Amino acid sequence: MKYVLIETRTGEIDNRVDIAREIGKTGARTYFKGIKRIEGKKFDELWIVMTESEYDTKKLQNTPGYIKWWRDETTSLDDF
Repeated sequence: MKYVLIETRTGEIDNRVDIAREIGKTGARTYFKGIKRIEGKKFDELWIVMTESEYDTKKLQNTPGYIKWWRDETTSLDDF
């Protein structure tokens, strides 16, 4: 699974890593902390760790013109 390190100030990707799914986000965070050599709260103030797909979704939702069409849908598409 691919994880990204996001700068909190700019919201841009600082680094990427491909880690086994079993390691998870906590393992990716530990990996990035080792690379940056910063511990605890200071790390959390500067960076956010998330999956690449989470980042892509968040970035897409923050783009102008993004429409959440399903929120305005009043009928259930499964009802026939």
